[in-house]
Amino acid sequence: MSDPTSAHGSPAASGAAVSASANKLRLGALTALVVGSMVGGGIFSLPQNMAVSADAGAVVIGWAITAVGMLALAFVFQALANRKPDLDGGVYAYAKAGFGDFMGFGSAWGYWISAWLGNVGYFVLLFSTAGFFFPVFGEGNTPLAIVCSSVLLWSVHFLVLRGIKEAAAVNVITTIAKMVPLALFILICVFAFKWSTFTSDVWGLQNPKLGSVGSQVRNMMLVTVWVFIGIEGASVFSGRAEKRSDVGKATVIGFVGVLLLLVLVNLLSLGVMKQPELAALKNPSMAGVLERVVGHWGAVLISVGLVISLAGALLSWVLLCAEIIFSASRDHTMPAFLRKENANHVPANALWLTNGMIQLFLIVTLFSKGTYLSLIYLATSMILVPYFWSAAYALLLAVRGETYEDGRERNKDLLISAIAVVYALWLLYAGGVKYVLLSALLYAPGVLLFAKAKREAGKPVFTGIETIVFAAVIIAALIAAFGLYKGFLTL
Repeated sequence: MSDPTSAHGSPAASGAAVSASANKLRLGALTALVVGSMVGGGIFSLPQNMAVSADAGAVVIGWAITAVGMLALAFVFQALANRKPDLDGGVYAYAKAGFGDFMGFGSAWGYWISAWLGNVGYFVLLFSTAGFFFPVFGEGNTPLAIVCSSVLLWSVHFLVLRGIKEAAAVNVITTIAKMVPLALFILICVFAFKWSTFTSDVWGLQNPKLGSVGSQVRNMMLVTVWVFIGIEGASVFSGRAEKRSDVGKATVIGFVGVLLLLVLVNLLSLGVMKQPELAALKNPSMAGVLERVVGHWGAVLISVGLVISLAGALLSWVLLCAEIIFSASRDHTMPAFLRKENANHVPANALWLTNGMIQLFLIVTLFSKGTYLSLIYLATSMILVPYFWSAAYALLLAVRGETYEDGRERNKDLLISAIAVVYALWLLYAGGVKYVLLSALLYAPGVLLFAKAKREAGKPVFTGIETIVFAAVIIAALIAAFGLYKGFLTL
């Protein structure tokens, strides 16, 4: 992106500055990116997904713990956006600044893989939902569904090529539109809510399969992680923000709003239907809950809302996918060809690479649905690594006192970042050793791009400590490959 301050006296430069300024994102657009990224398909399946693991009492405890952990992470992104305004690209830039080029590359690479594989999942879920009205789409991976997914994918692609601001404006519209069925669901369920239903077996004691309250809390909290992915959306676009302070505001506003939506949808559903009934629903389970209250039109309303929600989430994540590797390429952590922007300041090559991978894996879903679903779970867990490095960087700044020369807010940020680090570590632990090993298979090939970028910059590929980290990644990848071959690891 050109620097609008580089040649103040030139009329052409002045025009470029005006153009660059016009393409900046305001608070509303940044907030919509956060909300649009988080509110995809997960919220529409939340009642059933939670009821499988826990009853009402454990759900309340789990949401309280998750709210503290994720709010700490939201405050981390807010603090880093304000204290390190020179770092653009969010999760990638923080990992690099704190822990070196290779860690930064790993965050960008893992985030990118997670994001575009998630988009493949959105396409499949979108046309699976359309199958509610048109059975020919089946489970979202029939030949016609893949053809329609491809048409939609490239329509979104060319929309984004017209300009980030224009695409973000469309995202604002779809974000508002998806809120309508969610608001109606909440309003209707408030009046249908029965305290006797909510408390009928509040601790799940009548269902031995749920286990103890502690087990219920642990199991349902794992579900909540996935519905919050996207909390970093504004920080990824920090370089395109009209006001730097808006990045942190958008992150916190978006998080609080989505948290309120998720908790209301989850708890109100438990007051409309009992835990065993919710656990038996098909997804999107919000449709089954509303159908119980108002009849068939409620299921139709939620299905339409899900289609709109997924369309908006697709747009948000296409933007995020391209932006993260574009940001990494600008300071030579990714190869130079990913730095190319078109006349509308859109990272064109990054966008082509991203959507090319989405198209490839859409075709793969025709032949290997099981493997694809397993990769979705693996890729989703990979996003926890960038989250961890961001929290760790915030903690590092607070411990060192960097940017805290006046001493203000240091203790507060030290506590918040420490909570975020502990929460991120717990989530990585909860994922298990299996996913740590399998994720190495996805990290290892990316080293080729990292090495290319380093050679373009005329720098050694690895520092001393990075060589050790790289060796660990390769060893883990080899163990995972051997495990898959022998069968003691499965996708």
